[in-house]
Amino acid sequence: MDHTAAPLAVRMRPRSLDELVGQQHLLAPGSPLRRLVEGDQPMSLLLWGPPGTGKTTIAAVVSHQTNRKFVELSAVTAGVKDVRQVIDGARRDLARATGSVETVLFIDEVHRFTKAQQDALLPGVENRWVTLVAATTENPFFSVISPLLSRSLLLTLESLTDDDISLLLDRALTDERGLNDEFELAPDARDHLLRMAGGDARRALTYLEAAAGGARAKHEQALKLAAATQDEATAQNEDDAEATEEAERRRAVIDLVTLETAVDRAAVRYDRAGDQHYDVASALIKSIRGSDVDAAMHYLARMIEAGEDPRFIARRLVISASEDIGMGDPTALGVAVAAAEAVQLIGMPEARINLAQAVVALALAPKSNAVIMAVDAAIADVKAGKVGPVPPHLRDAHYAGAKKLGHGSSYQYSHDDPRGVVPQQYAPDVIDGTDYYNPTRRGGEASYADRVAAIRKILRDREVGGSP
Repeated sequence: MDHTAAPLAVRMRPRSLDELVGQQHLLAPGSPLRRLVEGDQPMSLLLWGPPGTGKTTIAAVVSHQTNRKFVELSAVTAGVKDVRQVIDGARRDLARATGSVETVLFIDEVHRFTKAQQDALLPGVENRWVTLVAATTENPFFSVISPLLSRSLLLTLESLTDDDISLLLDRALTDERGLNDEFELAPDARDHLLRMAGGDARRALTYLEAAAGGARAKHEQALKLAAATQDEATAQNEDDAEATEEAERRRAVIDLVTLETAVDRAAVRYDRAGDQHYDVASALIKSIRGSDVDAAMHYLARMIEAGEDPRFIARRLVISASEDIGMGDPTALGVAVAAAEAVQLIGMPEARINLAQAVVALALAPKSNAVIMAVDAAIADVKAGKVGPVPPHLRDAHYAGAKKLGHGSSYQYSHDDPRGVVPQQYAPDVIDGTDYYNPTRRGGEASYADRVAAIRKILRDREVGGSP
């Protein structure tokens, strides 16, 4: 078989839903996707998911299994004219007296279309001149016009697991459409491939194909060397001949060195399920806490290159923003949350930039752990039983009989005081006067330190007979 006829990822593209790996939530019996394919019902689809999760494959399967014409456009290069040409052609194909043909129009990266370009799709979808299958890596509720959303079935695809990718690699290695059982993948090379793939089937197969080319060249060179050695030998016994024949029959080995050379990416020592996962994540957060922005960037890069889930990184940054920075720079939490939202909105690889921005902002922000110390001290007191009753004047007074119980009586409304604070007890007696929050004087927290001191003075004036 000619392995150069098409890229490995294209040759190994599933031909039916049953060959699709992953996305089991879309493939259950009676699911909308199965009804569309097996019931031959015209229904436009909007596929939303990360790269390499099967969006193009699903479009091709819909076309193939329903015997429809398949037309593919990229939103990067196509315009309104191209869209209208396809829709007009599909309309003519449907109008034929004999041999009418339905058309599946696949548009990759539909989020790159402008509103006007997306509007051009509506007549074809509304009149079912085409079955639209549009793919996007971005949140369609932000990037796709509402009329198109309402006329399409939205299917959300998930990143493939390592087990899914491993199954694809095995298929590609053994299938005659793929590498035809001519190669052996070493275990450490497989692990590195899985890390680099990051749930992207296309990337995994592309890297495998590149490594196979390097392994083939190495194997052929070894065979030539063996043949030359045999020719030069003055006395060749039967064992030598058998060894040469065995070498010729042996499959080429894709080892870690060959893979690293082929894809120009060294294996990062990092196991997402083992110690390295937690060690590197811990080093990232401690570097941020220590304000070493360069070390933090290094550990972020290691996590990204190892295929770490960017959502995991984002969650750690959000925690760090409150735990290590807190009121030193109250805006840090907003930066971290924005980065986490960006990860969800745009995905990798672009989200690496958002994560990097957050890492820089957090690493260079003034540090304070006063917030976590405050809440943990309060929790410790609660666990120790310091949970006295709520003062009567703070209790809910919005029900019949509350006044008779003294609930809400003598409550002072803070806004009635020009300072916005009144000398009034808020804490239960058992912890009244306890200072949980002890602000530092670093960064923006210095102003809060001054303010909390002034507020506490007003609140506690009642203890010495002060007035509002």
